[in-house]
Parts: sequence; C-alpha cells; structure tokens
Amino acid sequence: MEAGKQHRALEGVRVLDLSRVLAGPWSTQILADLGADVLKVELPGKGDDTRSWGPPFLKLPDGSDDPRESAYYLCANRNKRSAAINLAHPDGAALIRRLAERADIMVENFKVGGLAKYGLDYDSMRAINPRLVYCSITGFGQTGPYADRPGYDFVAQGMGGFMSITGEEHGGPLRAGVAMADISTGMYATVSMLAALRHAERTGEGQHIDISLLDTQIATLANQASNWLVGGVNPGRMGNRHPTVVPYKTFRVKDGEIIIAVGNDGQFRSFCVEMGRPELADDPRFVTGSQRLINRDAIEGIFQEIVADLEGGPLVERLVAVNVPAGPVNTIRDIFADPFIAARKTVHRFVREDGVEIPAVAFPAKLSATPADYRHRPPRIGENTRELLHEWLVLDDAELAALEAGGAVVQR
Repeated sequence: MEAGKQHRALEGVRVLDLSRVLAGPWSTQILADLGADVLKVELPGKGDDTRSWGPPFLKLPDGSDDPRESAYYLCANRNKRSAAINLAHPDGAALIRRLAERADIMVENFKVGGLAKYGLDYDSMRAINPRLVYCSITGFGQTGPYADRPGYDFVAQGMGGFMSITGEEHGGPLRAGVAMADISTGMYATVSMLAALRHAERTGEGQHIDISLLDTQIATLANQASNWLVGGVNPGRMGNRHPTVVPYKTFRVKDGEIIIAVGNDGQFRSFCVEMGRPELADDPRFVTGSQRLINRDAIEGIFQEIVADLEGGPLVERLVAVNVPAGPVNTIRDIFADPFIAARKTVHRFVREDGVEIPAVAFPAKLSATPADYRHRPPRIGENTRELLHEWLVLDDAELAALEAGGAVVQR
C-alpha cells in the first residue's frame, strides 16, 4: 500500500451490476462505498428506470433540468461506473458473459427467468465462473406461489403485513415514507453477498443468492412477527405508540410535538423526579413496565398533562440531561440543518467536471481502518463504457469501435 493511500475493505472485488431501481442499486452502492469496483450495466438510451423518476432533477450549469439525473437515481448510484450494453444484442450478451468471467459478484433484479433467454442466468454464469457470487433480487423469490409476479416495494409492504401496523389506530393502511422493503432488501442482499464472497474466497465455490422483497419485509417485522408467532397476537395500527413499551410515543407540547421514549423502569423514575412527580414512580399501576402497559391510557394521559404547556426544545434538553430518551419530530429540512450533520460529515458533495454540485448522504458507518470513500460521482448513462471494457476485458480501440458500430454498446 502506497504511503497516504486509503485502505478499502473491498479493494479488488469486482461487481457486475445488472440491477436497477432501488433494492439492487442500494446493495451495490454499499459494496462500492466500501471499495468494490462496480460496473453498472445500463440499457443504451434509457438507462436505469429511476433516472427519469423526477422532479427534482439535477440542475445543469444553465439552470435547466437534466432529465436523466433525478434525485432518486443519484441517491443510490455513487461510486459506480456505467457501461451502456444492449443485452438483447448477441454481442452485448456475449460481453456480459465475458465480464462475468472476471467478476466476483453479479447482481440482477430481472423477473424470474428473464435473463435465461440471453444466456445470462445463474447456471450459465456458473459454468463460466464457478466462484461467482450471483445475487438475484425479485419481488417474491425464485420459487413459491408468486414467483412469476412483478413486485415493487409498495406491494411488499402491503402483502408483508407492514402496512397493517403502520398509521393511526383508527386510520387506513399506510406505507412508510421511504421504500423500506427495497432498502432492507438491499442491505440483506449486501450482507448475503459478503458472506458468500467469504465462502468463495475460502473454497473457490460461488453460489446463488435468492432474495425477495416479500421475504425481507416479513423478516423485518421483527418483534411484531414474534408477537404473532409466540403469543398469537395479531397486532394492528397504534399510531406512534409502542406495542409493549409504555410510555413511548409522541406528546403534544406548547409548540408542537416531541418524542418521549421511556424504555425501562429507571428512565420512568427519572422522568417522574425531573418533572416534579416522584410519587408516580411508586404508584402500583406504573411501577413496572408490565403494569404501565396494562394501564397505558392512564399513564400516557398523565404524561400528556405534565408536558402540555411546556416548550419542546427546553423540555427535550431537560429529559436527555437525566438520561430519558427524547427528541424533536423533525422535518427533513430540520434534520439537515441540525449541527449533527456537520459534526458527523453526513453529507458528501461531488463536483462534476462542468461545475455541477451533486450532494449525497454519506455512508453511515465510520470504519476506523477502512472507511467508505467517494471516488466516483453517480455516472451518466454509458459514460464509462470504453474505459470499463478496456480495464475488465482489455479490449482495444478497434474492438470497441466495432462493438459500437454494431449497436452492442454505446459510449456517451
């Protein structure tokens, strides 16, 4: 390692990324942030579906929108390079097979069987590269009663039970404000790929990873799924209340709402003492978490009376000073104005060659020896086609020109 050069955990790992939209690109962005070389394959002309999912779009130097650079696309595609390859062209499919031979990981989110017609399915790739980790992300998995269905995050949130426990108690089903099934699936996919990569490095044996949005949405029901499996409790919507921890919700204060999250008996006593109501901590109705759950309405009502006429900001400061978890209910604008953002370096800003700034939320984990870094801004469609095919396959200018002329690839 050269002096001053940053160590990257996944340095030398090559990822062939045939995914688009969010779950797949989210997973490959994590790999890229940690140092992997990610080759993003895009359909010539159209590119990743999310490129056009706007507004808002990135602003060009003249102030106009770039219709292929939506904020949605930008959030999941940094640290990658884009090659525009036509999979339906025989030479394009052949290029993918050659790239897979040199890849460590391949990621795709086509419908089940969708790549077989191009000879790009797992069995075909395994014959070329037995050590390849091949990850297939779908709505409902490679097997089972719904395998042939198309799937989006919204459908998975609904089918997976998540929307039945999200929203106000007497309201209708509600999806999360971000695509949590997609995001969770991307993260589970990344963990699975890294585990499979470790196995491949030890044994030379690759494997197929079959991961779906619905499987993941069910897995991330966590304690709510366990409540059903263990206790037969079919939970419903509870608004901002917690199913088993009380008081743990939003409370109205003089200038809005704040969160008070009392997670144990010690925190409950601290709240009561700080608010001048120490007798509540010894009340038989509230002395333990189980009793507070039984008497939920009573203690939540008392808490609401205590805080109703207080300013939220000072109250939060008082509570956190005595180790009672509390916080504001921020808008997205609010949190990005919070001093936490600068202190934790939460935003990274790329500056493109034309002077356009591309802001991005940074990788959240702070690794002491191999931190995430930001080598590549989100690419334009096919802007790296030639350099990637030269690096990965050592194609010369004549071969690249022939592929372009034949319509198999496009260089921006």
